[in-house]
Amino acid sequence: MTYKGAEIRRSDKMRSYMAQTWHRMWKENSDELKFKAVAWRAEPTIHRIERPSRLDRARRLGYKAKQGIIIVRARVGRGGMRKQRPVAGRRPKHLGVVRIKHSESMRKVAERRVGEKFPNLEVLGSYFLHKDGMNIWYEIILADPSHPAISKDREMRGKLKAFAK
Repeated sequence: MTYKGAEIRRSDKMRSYMAQTWHRMWKENSDELKFKAVAWRAEPTIHRIERPSRLDRARRLGYKAKQGIIIVRARVGRGGMRKQRPVAGRRPKHLGVVRIKHSESMRKVAERRVGEKFPNLEVLGSYFLHKDGMNIWYEIILADPSHPAISKDREMRGKLKAFAK
């Protein structure tokens, strides 16, 4: 029994170390993260990946390394929205072209786009990955509710029901 407890503590330390590593890379704007961003820019905006980049965060959101669960990296553009300038009629004094904000966050936009691309999968959650001057990257965790490995797992069924509400 003590061995099992020691194993749990060791895995918690490992996840904590992973989180600290990512925070350090963001803070220092490390070269490794810059090289990864260069590679991510060449990928499509919604790209399925084999393993999560931030395993600690993915596990907290419900990721398990099993069939029926996939990870997708999504790229969303940064910056505000712009409306078209009026072309006909008189020019209003306050055009209302810039400084327009979107009501939902970029993370929600990424989740919505991925949900539209994979209509048979349920979005379990998402987490921030990286941002540069043009883009923000998120990783989204998806689960297939009709897959036998997911439908037989009591814990996963509970999570999918909670997200369906």
